[in-house]
Amino acid sequence: MFRRTFWFTAGAAAGVWATTKVNRKLKQLTPESLAAQAANKAIDAGHRLKDFALDVRSGMDRREAELGEALGLQASADPELPAQRRPAAIDYSKHPDSTRPDSARPDNKHSYNSYNRNEDH
Repeated sequence: MFRRTFWFTAGAAAGVWATTKVNRKLKQLTPESLAAQAANKAIDAGHRLKDFALDVRSGMDRREAELGEALGLQASADPELPAQRRPAAIDYSKHPDSTRPDSARPDNKHSYNSYNRNEDH
């Protein structure tokens, strides 16, 4: 009698364990869960890529300083971005009456274009 009870309990426990394991795996394979996992991996990859870029930048700065010292060059203390080489192709702010598209005119009240095809027109 005791043996039957033991094996019945062991079988029930194994069934509960297997059911729980299968349900967890099924929850991991839902589209929402897969999307969340993909987003987390993309964020992690972005952080690793940023860390790599920062390491490359610091190594580049260090090497540039070494070369500057070896060649006797003085590096500027405040490295800034270079000035813009070319002006913008079209600057509407200087020519208010130019051939500006209607959607770009500030006085146009219908400048919003909805690309929703289900919207009533």
